[in-house]
Amino acid sequence: MIKELKEKVLKGGTITKEEAMKLITAPLKELTEAANEIREKVCGQGFDLCTIVNGKCGKCSEDCKYCAQSAHYHTSCTETYPLLPTSELVADARHHKEQGVLRYSIVTSGRALSDQEVDQICASINAIKAQVGIEVCVSFGLLNEKQFKKIKAAGASRVHCNLESSRRYFPEICTTHTYDEKIATLKAAKAAGLSICSGGILGLGETMEDRIDMVLTARKLGVKSIPVNVLNPIKGTPYEHNKVLTREEVCRTIAIFRFLLPDASIRLAGGRGLLGDKGVSCFTSGANAAISGDMLTTAGITVETDLALLKELGMEVKLCHD
Repeated sequence: MIKELKEKVLKGGTITKEEAMKLITAPLKELTEAANEIREKVCGQGFDLCTIVNGKCGKCSEDCKYCAQSAHYHTSCTETYPLLPTSELVADARHHKEQGVLRYSIVTSGRALSDQEVDQICASINAIKAQVGIEVCVSFGLLNEKQFKKIKAAGASRVHCNLESSRRYFPEICTTHTYDEKIATLKAAKAAGLSICSGGILGLGETMEDRIDMVLTARKLGVKSIPVNVLNPIKGTPYEHNKVLTREEVCRTIAIFRFLLPDASIRLAGGRGLLGDKGVSCFTSGANAAISGDMLTTAGITVETDLALLKELGMEVKLCHD
């Protein structure tokens, strides 16, 4: 069955939900090897490496149950600050480019940036593009098409807005905004001429079917960059007692995602350090992208370590899907 589905994908076919569900109980070694073969034959050895900066921190109005920055919970993340100044963002972007990173993503807390904040951050994006020349991605919450057009004109190329999970399970994760608002945000970004990046978090209590449904939604929207976070249970959040997923479950999920999205950048993101092998097993199970360096509120894996790791795996840092 794995071989038949692999051949279907390699011939340009599309895996259905029913077929993807069969992979949930397929032998893991055969599944991950087939997913890695799909990755190699469809995407080659290119690896999309990006970094993120916490461009505005804390006091978020939203009640996402996994997040240390939510004002609804009491966590060790007590730092708060407004949008970082342009000079600081330019310096940080330059530092990451000098390390060998090709994408720099600015992420802000809160439901959405105000129009005034959008104007401010657009000036920063302009400066980064002019002075550093790195690709700029943004994650600014639930913005509209008009705001995204300003952001594109400033020089950004991609917008990130995670679906987090399936439509069915999303109300268990967050009640202050809806799944439809997230989808509307992604559609607005795409209408403004930006590429879109959207994935989710594993380990929130969702089922494997929820994960498959999330990726099917992303596929329908035309998403080509899929961040895959592994929940790092943060003390003070409602998910602080969630069990950390096993490496095997994460690898199986990555492999199924590759079958569903053969040409996408499947991007390991937060929680990669919890896997114990820095993500190597996932990079040989179909993943071909990662967020390097620190995450928003937790430590990550250094760019230097990642570059050495990619060299060992025979992969090359490369921009994909721009």
